[in-house]
Amino acid sequence: MKKIYFLCTGNSCRSQMAEGFAKKLLKNTVQIRSAGIEQHGVNPDAIKVMAEVGIDISDHTSDLIEMDYFNACDLIITLCGDARDKCPVIPKTTQHEHWAIKDPAGHSLEEFRLVRDEIYKKVKTLDL
Repeated sequence: MKKIYFLCTGNSCRSQMAEGFAKKLLKNTVQIRSAGIEQHGVNPDAIKVMAEVGIDISDHTSDLIEMDYFNACDLIITLCGDARDKCPVIPKTTQHEHWAIKDPAGHSLEEFRLVRDEIYKKVKTLDL
């Protein structure tokens, strides 16, 4: 089974939303996780806006990058420049995509919705 890792700074918003969408859209065809270079806890506003589209991420945890999984991934997606710049060296055999997505933390629910919708569009186009 292929493995995808969504990475952002604190594993609180963007990577959590990406994980939620990927698990729903890709079902059981791919193993999916998210993590951060830091742990900030899952943002309550990310939970709210995902619930609006029928995806429950309330049981997600904010995790640090787990190196065994990282090194075994087929695709690593960084969702911010901080994660791209600070994540461990991506193995040459691993595909890497960078999605420069604005951090909605500290902004309005409307900003969270815009980020959520942008992530949804990108996850929908993943070709595995």
